[in-house]
Amino acid sequence: MLLFVWRFNSFRKLLIVISSVTFVLIGVAVALMLTGYPFGFMATFGLLSLAGIIVNNAVLLLERIDVERAEGLSVHDAVVRAAVMRLRPIVMTKLTCIIGLVPLMLFAGPLWKGMAITIMGGPALGTLVTLGLIPVL
Repeated sequence: MLLFVWRFNSFRKLLIVISSVTFVLIGVAVALMLTGYPFGFMATFGLLSLAGIIVNNAVLLLERIDVERAEGLSVHDAVVRAAVMRLRPIVMTKLTCIIGLVPLMLFAGPLWKGMAITIMGGPALGTLVTLGLIPVL
């Protein structure tokens, strides 16, 4: 956490990044409930890796907003332009992640199923949070 504060020089941006991770928990809970899979060790392992993915996207979006602001755009224009520029890479990354984990969920056995469901369910909501909530905050 101190690295975030040091990098961004802002506690507000740290809170924005942390809030994006908490909303991903909703997507994970819904995915596990829909599939009926329990929240076990491998699901926890998937949640930890998912948190890293979401934090990465949040940081990249915040940095893009800072770059746009440095170019002289207003806050509103910088946020809109950064969100539009990051839309395609974020959506493509999430879709690749979700589709790539389908075989793991279906055919790898019960050990890996919880992790796959967790990592698939989180980005579904995490994409909306990254592109919707972070620019608003």
